[in-house]
Amino acid sequence: MRSISILGATGSIGASTLDLLRRDKGKWRVVALTANGKATELAALAIEFDAEIAVVADEARLPELREALAGSSVEAAAGSQALCEAASRGADITVAGIVGCAGLAPTMAAIRKGGAVALANKEALVSAGDILLAEVERYGATLLPTDSEHNAIFQCLQGNNIADVNWITLTASGGPFRDWTMEQLRAATPQQALKHPNWSMGAKITVDSATMMNKGLEFIEAHHLFPVGLDRLRIVVHPQSVIHSMVEYRDGSTLAQLGPSDMRVPIASCLAWPERMNTACKPLDLPAIGQLTFFAPDEERFPATRLAREAVQAGGAAPAVLNAANEVAVEAFLAGQIAFTDISAKVDRMLSRAIPSAPATLDEVLAVDAETRALTRKMLEHA
Repeated sequence: MRSISILGATGSIGASTLDLLRRDKGKWRVVALTANGKATELAALAIEFDAEIAVVADEARLPELREALAGSSVEAAAGSQALCEAASRGADITVAGIVGCAGLAPTMAAIRKGGAVALANKEALVSAGDILLAEVERYGATLLPTDSEHNAIFQCLQGNNIADVNWITLTASGGPFRDWTMEQLRAATPQQALKHPNWSMGAKITVDSATMMNKGLEFIEAHHLFPVGLDRLRIVVHPQSVIHSMVEYRDGSTLAQLGPSDMRVPIASCLAWPERMNTACKPLDLPAIGQLTFFAPDEERFPATRLAREAVQAGGAAPAVLNAANEVAVEAFLAGQIAFTDISAKVDRMLSRAIPSAPATLDEVLAVDAETRALTRKMLEHA
């Protein structure tokens, strides 16, 4: 029996992970489950999987969590410190699925226990890549990429020498607005942005997919995870989302990982690594799919990938600024405060300011994040 903790148990990554565990409960012991504010849902999951502890980030929801757990053996806790303490309990594998920079500290706490961390929180690598990877090495942790694209690259690199890589290609669906004109994009609504053609994801990541910022963040992630150099990383729009990423080697061979648009596939790859496990995912039917198409990204209509590339090239705190400003801008768009095209425009404006030097500690990363959020909100107020 292996032990597991899931940070972000009520989100889309958590739901997919628990679905896999549910199919073979006898092989898993659940240590910790966490959520942001869905206390009742979290309690039900903690009871179902007999977790040791359930933690809700919103301290105001602690009474609700305790009431929902009444009569069970599950411990209840709340707050940011409790999230880190839960992640520090140690598990054979921790699934880091908390969205945004809020997941940075708990993810780092799990890494410092030296186990395996299935990383689905892309913001951790974007904002604190060098710091996080240094901690992975220091504590002997195993970092397993869970994003479908990075997991695909990880699989394509197995048994090969990274020095033999010519190109790493991240594929992008292009989102729901792939074929829209600039005029249409300016009038796009949150409801339209949340209708992804291929994937079922949370609101923030779905909007990021629509702006292509999701792919920009993944570009930065890939830079940290697979050190081939920025000039050997590229993005290709692939509307069918069948090929999740590709690795081209110097002998001309290109390896691609294909699979259904279902996050249970890359999650299962991490949970079973270095072996394989069964999933209930529907297998690919290539004749039914018919054709696979590819396009170069249009950075005039979707400048987010350019902004991400420029941020990682600039270095310093620029990636952390990019991430924080984008989170605030996406929140404002979802709240109806700004237009869809303003998301990338606001991020661009924040990156045009003086950028702090590279943060050296987690606290410095969080300070850059907090300052950027405050400045972005102030800018939005005076827009």
